[in-house]
Amino acid sequence: MNNETTTLISLKKAMKRKEKRLDHKLQALKAQFKQLDFTKDNLTQKFEHHSKMMASQAAQDELWTAVLALKFTSMELNIVYSYVIEVLICLHTHVLEKLPDLVSGLPTLASVLRRKVKNRCIRVVWESVLEEYGLQESDITALCTFFIAHGNKAEHYSAKVRQMYIRDVTFMITNMVKNQALQDSLLRAVQLIEKGKAVKASEEQRSSLKELIPTVKN
Repeated sequence: MNNETTTLISLKKAMKRKEKRLDHKLQALKAQFKQLDFTKDNLTQKFEHHSKMMASQAAQDELWTAVLALKFTSMELNIVYSYVIEVLICLHTHVLEKLPDLVSGLPTLASVLRRKVKNRCIRVVWESVLEEYGLQESDITALCTFFIAHGNKAEHYSAKVRQMYIRDVTFMITNMVKNQALQDSLLRAVQLIEKGKAVKASEEQRSSLKELIPTVKN
């Protein structure tokens, strides 16, 4: 074997060793890039979740500010409150009609809102009731917020009494409620009652609904 052949073999071996080292480095880089991609995706998910939480909190703060800033007279407040509480009672009543076996365990709307989080059956029924009445969770949040803020000082007016005081409550809400989300939810509540989709409830049911206050605040 001459020197040229020996040199060529040595070069080939050296090239193979370099290729192996290069391959190992490439594999290591791929693993690093894969880890970086995973870290990036993880951070992106956390950022998106945090952004949603911040947006949700901001929306809640804005809603509370809007509810507390309402300039209704006592009479106007009572009228709007009457529509709100009748819709909330209607929703609770309708849920119980669909879940007769759980009536004793769902004495208030608050209990429905609390238990639907972990109970799939209650959650499915709740969602079907909202869909039936053309409402969304955001509407319930707005109506419950209004109830919590003003329920302790407002009085329920019957439909006849309401009509005596204000002929067009929709016009009143549109002009006096500036927050769009709150305005839309209140208008939907009025529409439901005026179309007769909400049923009257007893004074006992209205009293039980007061238990919404400690639950929704948490």
